[in-house]
Amino acid sequence: MPARILVVDDDPLSGELICEILRSAGMDVGFLTSSSEAAERLKREKFHAVFLDMRMPAPDGAELARQIRASRVNASTVIVMITGEQDRTVMGRAFEAGVEFFLFKPVERNKLLKLIRATEGSIERERRRFTRVRLRCRGWLESGNERLEGTTLDLSLGGSLVQSHRAFPTGTIVTVTLELEAGMPPMRSGARVIRTVGTDCMGIQFENLEPKESLRLQEFLLPLILAAT
Repeated sequence: MPARILVVDDDPLSGELICEILRSAGMDVGFLTSSSEAAERLKREKFHAVFLDMRMPAPDGAELARQIRASRVNASTVIVMITGEQDRTVMGRAFEAGVEFFLFKPVERNKLLKLIRATEGSIERERRRFTRVRLRCRGWLESGNERLEGTTLDLSLGGSLVQSHRAFPTGTIVTVTLELEAGMPPMRSGARVIRTVGTDCMGIQFENLEPKESLRLQEFLLPLILAAT
């Protein structure tokens, strides 16, 4: 499963060049010239990295980066800022918004390939974190005095799709308990419902996962993720 990348640049020629180079490196690349359209798409779809042009009609690259970092789906996504400036003020604003890497214009193939090599570790970690494995585990979701019993339909290091007799509304904060392996203590984590599917399925994203529980989940899932990819 290749890494999913979104390129957002209001200059079609520059954006298409970046896309062509990324695709030649084996990545699944989408391209948008509208930053407002990108903002809506980034609320719904998971990307492992996003390339943003700094100078665009509102929201510009820095504001879009800030929205990505505040989102539920792409908060930890790798962000690369495309810019023709090396002004400290501009770069400082980008860093404050959550940008991790810079691609300077004019875009050159060898420079972008070097950047890809520099970011591939971060992108791969993000890809594995959100790679979902089809897996049925018994679990419970609690919110206030309500408790739903359900079964996972898939599971990743970042969350799960859970089926129950009904679904909590999107945005609900829950405590999730999952029986990963028979005979072992269940895993517990805070989570948030980020989407619902029909009336009986909900996508949850883990939040405030304790380091010990995170390690347990990683040790359990990584062999399955590697086998699946």
